[in-house]
Amino acid sequence: MNPLQMPWLELAVGVATVGAPAVSRLRDPYRAHRWGMAFTAAAFACAGLACLAFYAGESPRWSIQPYLFGRPLFGLDELNAPLLPAVALLHFLLTMATARNHMRRFSFAWSLTAEAIRLAMFGCTDPWALIVLLSASTLPPYVELRIRRRPARVYALHMSLFVGLLVLGWWGVEPHATAPGQAPWWATLSLLGAILIRCGTVPAHCWVTDWFEHASIGIALLYVIPLSGVYAAVRLVIPYGPDWVLQALGMVSLATAVYAAGMATVQREARRFFAYLFLSQASLVLVGLQLRNELSLTGALCLWPATIFSLGGFGLTLRCLEARFGRLPLTSYRGLGETTPALAASFLVTGLASVGFPGTIGFISAELLVDGAIEAGLHVGVGVVVAAALNGIAVLRAYFLLFTGARHLSAVSLELCPRERAALLTFSALILAGGLFPQPGVSSRLRATEEILKGLPRQHGQEPGRPSGPTALLPDSASSPARENRSGDRPRSAP
Repeated sequence: MNPLQMPWLELAVGVATVGAPAVSRLRDPYRAHRWGMAFTAAAFACAGLACLAFYAGESPRWSIQPYLFGRPLFGLDELNAPLLPAVALLHFLLTMATARNHMRRFSFAWSLTAEAIRLAMFGCTDPWALIVLLSASTLPPYVELRIRRRPARVYALHMSLFVGLLVLGWWGVEPHATAPGQAPWWATLSLLGAILIRCGTVPAHCWVTDWFEHASIGIALLYVIPLSGVYAAVRLVIPYGPDWVLQALGMVSLATAVYAAGMATVQREARRFFAYLFLSQASLVLVGLQLRNELSLTGALCLWPATIFSLGGFGLTLRCLEARFGRLPLTSYRGLGETTPALAASFLVTGLASVGFPGTIGFISAELLVDGAIEAGLHVGVGVVVAAALNGIAVLRAYFLLFTGARHLSAVSLELCPRERAALLTFSALILAGGLFPQPGVSSRLRATEEILKGLPRQHGQEPGRPSGPTALLPDSASSPARENRSGDRPRSAP
């Protein structure tokens, strides 16, 4: 049998599911770290093979899903195929780069539990199953806060409201799923509220800053960086929501992007600075999604994995800094660049990549998003540009405060350990490779955009199969009918 015809998606979820109870039995944190690395590496390998099998046109010969659920609930399509290995890689690199003094505070068992739920969620195409997994994904972070004896009220209130609105909204939308735009206003409004809460848009953004304040930074990064709320929006809101819902989503997201970017420039603590930078970037992805034109939608879908890699590497850099210096204030020049030059370089590369610096993975997606936003309306384009400019100012301000100024003296070596260095170099390599060779990523995201637009009413999008903007970036064969048959008769699930 062809190895690519194995059910790698189910195996990726299964490896993380088995790994969680196995690691929880280990009392030695160093052994738990080694086994956690092994299980996350195996889950990443399975997720990568699942993605490779999808693009090679190979379908699994057998599946356990019909025996468990009676019908397939999970599968890969153009939208989630590259996201699955990206999420698995994020878990692996953050687990691998856990410093020795953080191993007792980082729960590898709960991290694997969250990874199993998250991989299943990003591989899910059934709406109700997705809602169950989105609800379940809120539990490990709550347990994390309770174990650390940190305040959990703000997080619990927001996530309870998110789950309630999500269930209520889809219960009202489901009977009208075959007639997009015809769902009751209260149902679509409930779904909109759930997405805005989960993504942390204004005025429901306070749980994100509270979460970063009280959770361990590793668990905090794993919960927010994959942008689960954006995935829920693509699966549950974009195909079924009427125009007024998407316009509301766009206006609130644009306001959040500018507001959070402005707040990031004046923060006096590194964690809160990162929280606001994340809020701004996540909101920019939502802005591109709601425009529903091919150019902006492709830009948003390109910005999504770019955000995972750039902010994942940026957050890991902050985590390495905290392992050496504790919580980092942004109130004076600390001069850490001479002591930790590798971290200074990583901070600059990953931080500038997150704001779309030329030559990085975020550049082409930012360009597509800005062009699509200006095409939709001048005010939208100006808002996106202002948010990106403020984010760039915030990143450079944080860099100068942390790494320049008075010389920091230390009696012990603060150099990166090999595991940390390998993780940061991997993020940097992905960021630079995506910026220098953007063609494969843009091609994949354009195909995902076409699949999304095919499921929309004609007035919401262009005629199916008629690309407008990003096609200029693709070879002729990428937009020809031959590309549609590239994978044979493989079934694909529409977002």
